[in-house]
Amino acid sequence: MTIHAHTVSDERGTSLDIAKIRADFPILGQTVHGKPLVYLDNAATTQKPASVIDSMDSYYRTLNANIHRGVHYLSETATEAYEQVREQVGRFINAGSSREIVFVRGTTEAINLVAGTYGLANVGAGDEILITGLEHHSNIVPWQILAGRTGSVLKVVPINDAGEVQLDDFGKLLTNRTKLVSVAHISNSLGTVVPVKTIISMAHDRGIPVVVDGAQAVPHTKVDVQGLGADFYAFSGHKMFGPTGIGVLYGRMNHLESMPPYQGGGDMIKSVSFEKTIYNDVPYKFEAGTPNIAGVIGLGSAVDYLSGIDSGELEAYESKLLAYATGRLLELESVRIIGTAEEKAGVVSFTVGDIHPHDIGTILDREGIAVRTGHHCAQPVMKRFNVSATVRASLALYNTKGDIDRLVRGIQKASEVFG
Repeated sequence: MTIHAHTVSDERGTSLDIAKIRADFPILGQTVHGKPLVYLDNAATTQKPASVIDSMDSYYRTLNANIHRGVHYLSETATEAYEQVREQVGRFINAGSSREIVFVRGTTEAINLVAGTYGLANVGAGDEILITGLEHHSNIVPWQILAGRTGSVLKVVPINDAGEVQLDDFGKLLTNRTKLVSVAHISNSLGTVVPVKTIISMAHDRGIPVVVDGAQAVPHTKVDVQGLGADFYAFSGHKMFGPTGIGVLYGRMNHLESMPPYQGGGDMIKSVSFEKTIYNDVPYKFEAGTPNIAGVIGLGSAVDYLSGIDSGELEAYESKLLAYATGRLLELESVRIIGTAEEKAGVVSFTVGDIHPHDIGTILDREGIAVRTGHHCAQPVMKRFNVSATVRASLALYNTKGDIDRLVRGIQKASEVFG
C-alpha cells in the first residue's frame, strides 16, 4: 500500500463502479447546510449501505426474538441467523474455526476483554507489556489498568518523524520480561500501516503473544489472521460499513479455552448452583447476557457487502485517492501533513498554518464537508508531533476526487476567513 504523493487518481481508472457504490449509501445523497454532503470522517465511523440498514429492519420486523434459549420458530431462526454470521466472519478473516470468533461491542471492549482475562492470568509483577507510540487510547488505557493491577510495566516502542514504528527499537524492547505485545494494524490518527506480520514474527520468536487492533484495517485491506499469525485480532462493525455497538474479537482457540470469563450471567454458563457454576464452551463463555442480535445481523450484511468487492481493486483505488489527496493538500503552502509514512492507508492528518483545527472543521462543515478535528483519541501521537490537534480527512471506498477538490476549496476558504 505504498503511496506516491503526486500520483493522480481517477475514478474511471478502476473497475470499481464508484457511482454505483455511492448509490448504495443513502446518506450520501443528502445536503448539509445547503451543500451536497462530502463525508471524510470514515476513520471515526463509516456510512452504511442500504443492505445493512434493510437487514436490521427486516430482523426487527420479522424475526425479533432472543437467541439460544427458545424452542419456538422465531428464536430458533434468529439463533441460526446469528450463528451463520459467526461463520461468515470466521471465513472473512480466515479464522481457523468459527468458534474463535467472539462477538463484543467493538474494538475497545475486545481489547479490554483480553486485558481483563488473558492479561490478568498471564502478566504479573515485574513483567512487561509492549505497545507502540502510534496507539489509540483504547490500546493504551486497558494495558495501563492491567499494569496497575498486576505491578507490571508498560513499555512503548517509539515512532520516527514519519510516524513509522521503529522495528530496531521494537526488537531491543523485547525481553524475557515481555509477556504481551499489542499493536495497531493501521494508525487511526496518521494512517500508518504497521508491519504487524513482522512484529508478530519477532514476538513469536520469543514465545510472546500479540494482540492486534484491526479497527482501521478491516475496511481497507484483506485481513488473514492465520497468515498474520495473530494471537488476538479485534475490530468494530461500524468502521466497516456495519452498525454501531457490535465488534469482533478473534482469538486462537488455545488462548480462548485457557482464559477465564470476562463477565458473568446468562448464556455464558452450562449450569449454575449456589455452590458452583460450570462455564459454557468457547465462544459463548465470553458472551454473557442478551447480545446485540440485530447488530450481528447487520455485521453479517456488512461482511457480505465488503466480500462482494475485490480487495485488490479496493486497495488500489483507495491508495490512488490518498495519493491524490496528499498531492492536492501539498499544493497549499500553509498545510502541514502530520504522518508521512511510506506505507499509509486512507488517512490524512494536517494542520493549516496557525489556524486552530476546530476552526477549520467548522468552516468545512458549513461547506457540507465532514472531517474530524482534535486529538483522535491518540494524544501521545499529537504530543510526539508537538501539536494539540489536527484536521483528519479519512477516506472510504465511496469517496472521490471531487470530494478531495471540495475539501481543498474549503480549506482555502477557511484560510481566507482567518487571514
